[in-house]
Amino acid sequence: MNPRVLRANILLLLTALIWGAAFVAQRMGMDHMGPLTFNGIRFAIGSLALLPLIRHMGGRRTTQAPGLSGMLRSGMLMGGLLFLGAWLQQFGLCYTTAGKAGFITGLYVVFVPLIGIFLGHRYGFGTWAGSALAMAGMYLLSVTESMSIGKGDLLVLASAFFWAAHVIVVGKLTRGIAAVDAVILSSIQFATCSLASLAGAVVVEDITLAGLRGGIIPLLYGGLMSVGVAYTLQVVAQRDARPAPAAIILSLEAVFAVLTGWLLLGETLTLQALIGCALMLGGMIWSQIRP
Repeated sequence: MNPRVLRANILLLLTALIWGAAFVAQRMGMDHMGPLTFNGIRFAIGSLALLPLIRHMGGRRTTQAPGLSGMLRSGMLMGGLLFLGAWLQQFGLCYTTAGKAGFITGLYVVFVPLIGIFLGHRYGFGTWAGSALAMAGMYLLSVTESMSIGKGDLLVLASAFFWAAHVIVVGKLTRGIAAVDAVILSSIQFATCSLASLAGAVVVEDITLAGLRGGIIPLLYGGLMSVGVAYTLQVVAQRDARPAPAAIILSLEAVFAVLTGWLLLGETLTLQALIGCALMLGGMIWSQIRP
């Protein structure tokens, strides 16, 4: 294997690990503050964490910078979808485990082609077969014997829809732009998500200094590691990684969510749930290998 490709794959694996462990940080943060407060602060940290990278990349710019108003509009649209996905996911984590949330969130790779149908996109057999396998796994993971699905799982499932919409919009708005402009858009969208979250938190949640102090470690991990460091690693790695293997490696985020939830929070899954996880992971990988 090409050394550059190997390095890229290792960086993507580290990215998946950071993102998987972030579900634990998000779950722990709920012990100290509300979901909107947590998201508002962690995305503010993430937005600021990208500023040194933007400055570094901007010094190497070889293309003309796009208009500020267009960048703001695009970043705010992306940030709006990010806010909805992150809020529903964080709210759902109040009622479900980090491991289950990680796998259910991964269903966004199934929702992307479903939304794409209404945009005129066409997909092959592999995409639909992988989607069917993932949905079967979702049933085993979350649906109980009484044919009901938990509130937390349902909220995270709804968030996966907005993550999918976010993926599609980001793909359209960042196509063909310089890498530094993609990072600038990310910083704008994180700031937008932060402001929307904090505005909601002021209205419906109690923000206390004691809560912020108690949740400082999850906040720093969620902001610096999950947003700042992991996003940077992804940008660096995907310059040399091949698309399909990159998507498969990043889908391991769900596996790392289960492992870190077990190691750090003592979360466990039933045999049925583990089979569901295996089917979901298989479906996500299949849809990427044979699209």
